[in-house]
Amino acid sequence: MTHILTSIDDAVGTITIDRRERFNSLDAETARELRKAGIRMARDPSVRAVVLRGAGGIFCSGADLKDIRNAPSYGDAFKEILEYIHSTISEIRRAPKPFLAAVDGIAAAGGFGLAMSCDLVIASDRAAFEWAYAKTGLTGAESSTFMLPRLIGLRRALELLLLNPRLDATRALEFGLINAIVPAAAFDAEVQRIAQQLASGPTEALGIAKELLNQAAGMDRLDVHLDRELEQLARIANGGNFAEGIGAFFEKRAPKFGAA
Repeated sequence: MTHILTSIDDAVGTITIDRRERFNSLDAETARELRKAGIRMARDPSVRAVVLRGAGGIFCSGADLKDIRNAPSYGDAFKEILEYIHSTISEIRRAPKPFLAAVDGIAAAGGFGLAMSCDLVIASDRAAFEWAYAKTGLTGAESSTFMLPRLIGLRRALELLLLNPRLDATRALEFGLINAIVPAAAFDAEVQRIAQQLASGPTEALGIAKELLNQAAGMDRLDVHLDRELEQLARIANGGNFAEGIGAFFEKRAPKFGAA
């Protein structure tokens, strides 16, 4: 059964993560499906704008920690999932068309990174955003350590990394993480309206302008940074702090981290 749903309607492509029983988290199979869908939408010339969203009032909670907990090697399990997610993010940033993240509910860890990698982020008034990696002793991935200082500046990026606040939609807007907040009852209609506006625009010109902004923001370094994120997270995942962090997560207790 696929957990990534796709559709194309009037030049708007939609990718939906539908794994509600696991809070729309991504195991290796789902991450692979997401990459396939991302490549298809990014490279299909008939698609002029893309919406990335989650099903059931959840955006995405990142890599599936339950799946990783059962793996022989935490680092290898993360590496398999993140390689697919990082490839998806690279496609989003290189795509000559706008990608719109429609965030309804929680976007945490990898889900947070996926949302931040999109060109625009529209949130419902029940959305929430959390960096979350440090809760289990991880270092950050899925473009978050690359995108955050570019989106909100170094000081606020460090606040999210070091203190890990969960931001509601209003605070996320104040931080500059999102573009707009929409009441949940009107969310789907407004997402479609914005997507149709994007799809009816001058796609080639918008794609070139996006490329120029990417160059100005140093996005040519993204793939190198994604590789570095993956390398460091996979390494730290094989250490004692992540073992403690993932154990505490499933035991619903506070972790007791050591210095290394």
